[in-house]
Amino acid sequence: MSRKPVLRVRKPGALVVAAVIAFVGTVPFAGARWQLAPILLIPLAVLVWALRAGTDVDAEGLRVRALFGSTSVAWSRVAELAPDERGRISALLTDGKALRLTGVTTSNLAAVLQAGGQEISNPPTPD
Repeated sequence: MSRKPVLRVRKPGALVVAAVIAFVGTVPFAGARWQLAPILLIPLAVLVWALRAGTDVDAEGLRVRALFGSTSVAWSRVAELAPDERGRISALLTDGKALRLTGVTTSNLAAVLQAGGQEISNPPTPD
């Protein structure tokens, strides 16, 4: 996936706001003693993670980004996209592995499939 993604799915914006508030809240605490200054790194790490982590989608495949690194998967390797009990989506790959799609939920799954140029198919229901 070297091209610009058609769709970028990220964590909710409320997580970014919470990380900024947590950072502002820890400044006086960390400023009280220099030994506490590293505590500022925790809300900063959450902020960077919230801005970076997510799933990029284009016609070639998916790229799942984390705080450190990313994983690219071509659509040809995706056997199925399946929700869990909390509504989060995982890509079940043809080699039997599962890859959780960060930020993708049942509510935005149709947009992900459309951005990837994939057809929506429902499995047959047992009688």
